[in-house]
Amino acid sequence: MPETNRRVFLKRAGAGMTGIIASGVASPADAVKSTARQSPSTAGGRGLGRASAYRVAVIGRTGRGNYGHGLDVVWKDVEKATVAAVADEDEQGRRDAAKRLNVQNAYADYREMIERERPDIVAVAPRWLDCHRDMVLAAVEHGCHIYLEKPMSQTLAQADEMVAAVQGKSTKLAMALQTRYSPRMDRVMELIREGRLGDILEMRGRGKEDHRGGGEDLMVLGTHVLDMMRVVAGDPIWCFARVLEKGRPVTKAEVRDGNEGIGPLAGDEIVASYGFNSPTVGHFGTHRAKHGQAARFGLNIYGTKGVVTLTTGSLPHAHFIEDPGWAPGRSTAKWIEISSAGLGKPEPLADQGLHLGNIRACEDLIRAIETDAQPRASVYDARAALEMVLAVYESHRLDAPVTLPMKNRKHPLQMM
Repeated sequence: MPETNRRVFLKRAGAGMTGIIASGVASPADAVKSTARQSPSTAGGRGLGRASAYRVAVIGRTGRGNYGHGLDVVWKDVEKATVAAVADEDEQGRRDAAKRLNVQNAYADYREMIERERPDIVAVAPRWLDCHRDMVLAAVEHGCHIYLEKPMSQTLAQADEMVAAVQGKSTKLAMALQTRYSPRMDRVMELIREGRLGDILEMRGRGKEDHRGGGEDLMVLGTHVLDMMRVVAGDPIWCFARVLEKGRPVTKAEVRDGNEGIGPLAGDEIVASYGFNSPTVGHFGTHRAKHGQAARFGLNIYGTKGVVTLTTGSLPHAHFIEDPGWAPGRSTAKWIEISSAGLGKPEPLADQGLHLGNIRACEDLIRAIETDAQPRASVYDARAALEMVLAVYESHRLDAPVTLPMKNRKHPLQMM
């Protein structure tokens, strides 16, 4: 984004937000000098309570997950952060990233980068899941906080390792589950707490249902929807699901290695139900659609007094209808847009999509570091969303409902 346009965006997007600057960030050299002038990090974790810029090291993997959805460039617009180094095993990708991030320190080995640079925060940016566990554990070993691309990992066993690594420490891990940080999501939750929807009876979510429809859609995009269910209704108690391939229940023969390092994958059609505290039930579905792909991606929330429809992202489309029958054609009730300012109010924020969502997430991570609190999308939230995904396969494997949290921490598809 050109500097002039970036300043305009930040000025507009800054309404209602704190800690975002409307000018360029300091150079890495200036950030190192600034850090050196400050007192060492206080007890409780690197960077806790410090006022100077947090030094960020970015891990990317060109051709094998790249830099996620902007998890590298976001730090240029986070006031309390400056990028100090980047690591990428691909030589050309490394040169491009160093130029893009305006850093001189670029490494082929992320472990060497963390060891030598000793950053405060590590951005684990690759989309591919096969590297997340190792990168996170390397960062935690050196006391670094983490901003991690979703989904969390391939298996619950890997997720458990990551949770165990940070548990009992001041180390914070934040996930790029952007809808959690959205002010529009906050307004939706206010409507629910105020009783505008009544009792929450159902939540209905679907993936993008494109060429990834089925297992890949569940893992990559369903993660967002299932996490949103938890925001609304808390932790699920049970899951009952079926996984199909060409209309037939999946067997061991249909299990395959997923794209982008996902790990074991199966199914081109999935239906799953989750039980929350009575009377709330959540439903998630995905199939490889021929028509209308991505049109349904998001979550609908049905209460005894009304309905909310919600997509995903930093400023998701959100609407409310006060209609206990859920049938506006019959009731003539009107849909009302939900903005960051509230129900039916003009939107004060400029929608810059993923970039704005990343800014909010990174600023929230810094808040969590400085207050020794959990990020809004914490390591525990990341594991819970992954568990909802893998519970689908466990239910299918057992041909029965499964209780959550699951006792089985192995990948269910590897046990078929």
